[in-house]
Amino acid sequence: MSRFRLGEERRALVVLLSVIYLMIAGFGLVIPLLPFFARAFDAPAWQVTLLFSAFSFGQFLGEPFWGRLSDRIGRKPVLIITIGLVGASYAALAFAPNILAAFAIRFLNGVFAGNISTLQGAMADITPPERRASRMGIMGAAFSAGFTTGPAIGGLLAQPSRGELGFQLPLLVAAGFAFASALAVILFGRESRPEHAANHKHRSRIEGLKEARAHPVIGRILAISFIVVLGFAGIEATYGLWTQTRFGWGPKEIGLAFMGIGVLGAFCQGWLSGRLVRRYGEPTTLIGGLCFMGVGLVTQGLSPVWEVAILGFAFVCIGQSICFPNLTALISQAAAPEHQGEMLGLNMSGMAFARIAGPVLAGQLFSAVAPGAPFAMAATMIAPGLWFAGQVRKQVRLLA
Repeated sequence: MSRFRLGEERRALVVLLSVIYLMIAGFGLVIPLLPFFARAFDAPAWQVTLLFSAFSFGQFLGEPFWGRLSDRIGRKPVLIITIGLVGASYAALAFAPNILAAFAIRFLNGVFAGNISTLQGAMADITPPERRASRMGIMGAAFSAGFTTGPAIGGLLAQPSRGELGFQLPLLVAAGFAFASALAVILFGRESRPEHAANHKHRSRIEGLKEARAHPVIGRILAISFIVVLGFAGIEATYGLWTQTRFGWGPKEIGLAFMGIGVLGAFCQGWLSGRLVRRYGEPTTLIGGLCFMGVGLVTQGLSPVWEVAILGFAFVCIGQSICFPNLTALISQAAAPEHQGEMLGLNMSGMAFARIAGPVLAGQLFSAVAPGAPFAMAATMIAPGLWFAGQVRKQVRLLA
């Protein structure tokens, strides 16, 4: 149960959503540009995807560390430290002298950006359990709003014809967004961690992982997150290359596409997801989201023209928007309050590990099989995800 009064809860929510928006706007600004940034160093496709994997490896290491640290010392100091260092790493990437330096900086960027579980923990702290799916949807809407404006700004500011120098301005703007987000936490953030959590005996990461895997709900949610993200991360890493190959797109077209999809995602997460949960419950809504993602991935992979590809992209966006908030909500409801940051961190860490392997697999499939092969891989991953989601629904009904 939230220990905040209603007025305090609303103020905390506004601050948290503002921080998320600024941080993700910077992240979204960079993501669509990375394939073209790497190509400016004459990097082949497999090195392009490794830029994504380097970030994800850093996140894999950072998420459980920052999540457990936020349970121990508080959410606010962890957010200030991590967001500030994210901004510094974007600025460093703008002046990377070669692709090897870019790999190292992206790895550190991922370590510092492994604070999503801390943000999720802060949201769970200020929200009663019965409202968490809806609030996680609103949080997702803030993410989508950031992705709406970030890629469009990045696409407009990038100048690929200037080589790596043409990406300095958008990367510095991304750094500015991160620094503004950190400043907002310093000036307006309030500590939300439950008071008794600081006195709780903290355990090793292995102990926490064993408990998570043995839990009838959390263990299955971790599996769903991993296998679904494994497929989707490959799409994310090769999307710029795929649209360039199929439709001749560049940074501007990709940025505008992400902007349009971001608007749809913000609507679905901020309005649709919560209403579906209130009517059908978290597990059933999760299953529906996975189905939408599967249909969208198949549609994109088989699309003969860009209009059909955008339609498939929209279906994937709708599916994600009603799927991932429920994964987070189910974990926060099942986890003990003093271990929320830890359990959410393990989930994000598993997703980050999937983002390490996904781009590597997709890069090989893109180069060795066909440009559309990563879509087939991602669609295949939906099937086991649906099976685990059905098991979660059974367990939630048994525990109710």
